[in-house]
Amino acid sequence: MGCHRSGTNFLYDTLLSAGGFAVYRGYLPVYKMLISRFGSLAKLDNRKRAMAAWVRSKGFRRSGLDAEQLKVKVLDECRTGGDFIRIVMSEIARNQNVNRWAVYDPDNLLYIPGIKADIPEALFIHMIRDGRDVALSLSKMRGFKPLFWDREGEGLLPTAVYWEWMVRQGRHHGLRIPADYLEVRYEELVSAPHATLRKLEEFLDHDLNYDRIQNASLGRLRESNSSFSREADEKEQASPVNRWRDKLSSQELGSVEAMIGEYLEELGYPLSSPGAARKSGLREKSMRAFYFSLLDAKLWLKTRTPAGRLANLEALELSDSIEPAEAE
Repeated sequence: MGCHRSGTNFLYDTLLSAGGFAVYRGYLPVYKMLISRFGSLAKLDNRKRAMAAWVRSKGFRRSGLDAEQLKVKVLDECRTGGDFIRIVMSEIARNQNVNRWAVYDPDNLLYIPGIKADIPEALFIHMIRDGRDVALSLSKMRGFKPLFWDREGEGLLPTAVYWEWMVRQGRHHGLRIPADYLEVRYEELVSAPHATLRKLEEFLDHDLNYDRIQNASLGRLRESNSSFSREADEKEQASPVNRWRDKLSSQELGSVEAMIGEYLEELGYPLSSPGAARKSGLREKSMRAFYFSLLDAKLWLKTRTPAGRLANLEALELSDSIEPAEAE
């Protein structure tokens, strides 16, 4: 889990490539979408509606599971979002004859307390990446949609604020369960993989052999999903770390560091622009306060009020077919 474009997919495929984990390339947004849209899974009618939607999703089609058998198991045994995840992933693991599974979803960092309550033995890995690189990549892909009056420069500054809000949310929840929460820096996984894998090995109590991971190279280890992958400069593609040094103008860099510089430094990322250029002014303070309040309000409305029933299921890629889809 982690802010989008932080390397969460890369980390997930690293774990799957190590062996011993169920290989699942699907999307299972139980807390983000299914519970928000259909309500508590403690109610049978809600479980029925949630299952009716999910078996039509691309995530289900990639699971390789039998729809009717899974429906029976979920309707009989599921009472929480954690139960739903456990049932689905345990069935996938059983079919593949492996003992462990991992779930990939960047947004799970917003739901750590609920997931931990439902799955007490859950371990959480929070992928953190330099907010300048995240803002650069996410704004290029238009992955965060600022309000229309803040879309100058593809919304670079509001996207930087979004990065800080997401990371703060994850750390706020995760640091309360230190034994079951680990932060991994994207830059360290790329530049010092052996040391980072040793840290992950100890946390997960799972063999993460580097050579085996490289030989398997599943998913994004084989094919990058970089927002800059279409660009011709091989030097840029060779190192995804600190792209902001070449891609951001001095003015853009100063503005971004004025916006999130304090938190970058708190996380150990040194700033680059001159002190005067990154001084936070009224604009930066107002934008930060506005988007933090907006994001807090949207999350509260989605998780605490009936407004969650309006959750958009488009990302599930629903279909009337439940035939298996090809894995990516």
